[in-house]
Amino acid sequence: MSLLRRFAPALMAASALILGAGCTSAPTAPSTSISPAEAKAIAKEAWLYAYAPIQGYQTMYNQTLNPQFPGYVGGFNRFRHYARAFTPADTDIVTPNNDTPYSWAWLDLRAEPMVVSLPAVAAPRYYVNQWFDLYTHNFAYTGVRSTGREAGNYLFVGPRWKGEVPKGITKVFRAETDIVGTLTRTQLNGADDIPAMQAVQAQFRIIPLSQFAGTPAPAALPPIKGPAWDKASAEGIGFIGYFNSLLPYMPAVASEKAQFERFAKIGIAPGKPFDPASLSPEMRSAIEDGVKEASGELARTALAETDSKDMFGTREALGSNYVMSRSIGAMLGIYANSKEEAMYASQQTGPDGKVPDGNRKWMIRFPAGQLPPVNEFWSITMYKLPERLLVDNAINRYSIGGRTPGLKQNPDGSLDIYLQSDNPGPDKASNWLPTPKGPFFFAARFYGPRASLLDGSWKLPPMVEVQ
Repeated sequence: MSLLRRFAPALMAASALILGAGCTSAPTAPSTSISPAEAKAIAKEAWLYAYAPIQGYQTMYNQTLNPQFPGYVGGFNRFRHYARAFTPADTDIVTPNNDTPYSWAWLDLRAEPMVVSLPAVAAPRYYVNQWFDLYTHNFAYTGVRSTGREAGNYLFVGPRWKGEVPKGITKVFRAETDIVGTLTRTQLNGADDIPAMQAVQAQFRIIPLSQFAGTPAPAALPPIKGPAWDKASAEGIGFIGYFNSLLPYMPAVASEKAQFERFAKIGIAPGKPFDPASLSPEMRSAIEDGVKEASGELARTALAETDSKDMFGTREALGSNYVMSRSIGAMLGIYANSKEEAMYASQQTGPDGKVPDGNRKWMIRFPAGQLPPVNEFWSITMYKLPERLLVDNAINRYSIGGRTPGLKQNPDGSLDIYLQSDNPGPDKASNWLPTPKGPFFFAARFYGPRASLLDGSWKLPPMVEVQ
């Protein structure tokens, strides 16, 4: 469910740059017809709406437009594969998994659709291509669960494409935005399995529709550009500039027309630059107050979440509360799977209502016969706060679960998982997931969840403090 919040310093004015679209010379400004109180209310609503797309932009920018970033993919319409699971050195996203090596790709669908060709994959290897748009909605899935183990050619088209589907296409996926991405996960069964896993990854291919169909390629469009990522600006009043730079690639949804008419009153418009310095002190203060209120509300709401069922999926699946749901998901773990593919659970506070601390000792006990009900596998991964990144530790163990070698059950069949910063001793070390010496967050992942997980009748046992 992504943390990449720490990259190259940027100028406030950088948020005036536009992703491949020419910008007008005059920055947008709030309407003179609205009061500071109305501007504050609109800013609060707009900041929450834009939060997930802007957090997603952070990933897209670093992976496609920032060659200095360690996780740089190399641009658009190509995969970058990893032959190992993530470690504390990887900072592409918040709360990354440590179960399945990643493959990343971003598709630029402006000029023409892209064809993603996938290989036949023999059982029992699991893989999934999760496809998300600029809203961070999971709009499409390909992989073992969703499209099967046979080879296939999948056509991804943008919202404005009108064309004929050629022969040889297995299925068409239409996105709401001109730019989409995939976070692909491929099962790895130990170091000896790396060559076989890489052989599968190498067969994930992306080609333009014209190349697939043998037709002339359309005229090339200007390269995509965008503002350098700056956390303070993007999550403060500067969110307006970042959001405006994304909007040319996010055609308005009919049901949100009135909402965007309100947003325009504080300077939100596709492709428009935004300069906070041009605001009157009263208007700037009002917008900043709205941002502050929205940020606090999101943080408080997210802290109460214990599972991911309502945070990730299509626009339709997220329901009427889709803005808050996707915002919580982006804060806690951007680009997590929809519940049909994987479920996620956590406990963000201990029995005392406080954020857990690794200087204390904790345990999760699965009663006999009550291990997670999954069709694939399960794990628990540890993260340090506030970064929500993996925890460096002496035994290089970042997650623990059903596939962990040497995991020991108790004589009665129950299973204890120990969460603490210090080694719990030789009789418990096999079941130890190291925490940081300070606040922590964990995420339990359940791949291929069964009905009892989906309907909530099975729940993650409570974390308890032990002496």
